[in-house]
This record gives sequence, structure tokens and C-alpha cells, in this order.
Amino acid sequence: MTLIEWLLLILILVVIGFALYYFFRGSSGRISLSHPVESRVDEYLDRRFEDLVQQWSLVTRKDVQAFSHEKEPDLVREEARMAALLEFKGTMEETLANLEARLDALEKKGKAR
Repeated sequence: MTLIEWLLLILILVVIGFALYYFFRGSSGRISLSHPVESRVDEYLDRRFEDLVQQWSLVTRKDVQAFSHEKEPDLVREEARMAALLEFKGTMEETLANLEARLDALEKKGKAR
């Protein structure tokens, strides 16, 4: 091998070493070599999860569960109220249909006279 080939080989090794160092630097978790990008993104999200929740005003599962336990009785009560209102709506529609039929019958009877 000539001197130029040795220098080229050393340069390639340095570039590969720098790329590996840059890729793995700052990693505290495990990076999968079969899926390096996905594992790097997962690691980033794990490290920055709390910041992302605050920055995007997201809600954690714990907060959702606490909210649902707190509001569940109100939701059950409102669902029962909505069922009663839907039943009332059905009854009123039936009553209005009967009244319209009676009104039509009276109007026909009045025109027949």
C-alpha cells in the first residue's frame, strides 16, 4: 500500500469514527443497531417527556384517570338526565303528532260545513 492509500484509509476510519461518536453521543439508553433512528427518537422522547408535556400542554394518563374518577358521578347523572330528556322528546313528538292529526280533522270538518 502506498502512502496515499494509508492516508485515505485513516481518513475513512476517522470519518466513520466521528459519525459513530456523533450518533451515540449523549445517549443514556440503549440504542438498537437494527433500528438506530427509531431507538434514538424513543430515547429523545423519554428524556424530554416532561418538557414536551408542559410545552404542548398535554395531559398525562394519571391526570386523565384522576379527572375521570372525579367527574364520573356527574357524567352518570347527566347521562341519566339525557335519557329522560330523550324519552320526554319522544313523548312530546307523539303528542304533537296527535294534536296535528286532531287539528287537521277539525279543519276538514269545518270546511265540510
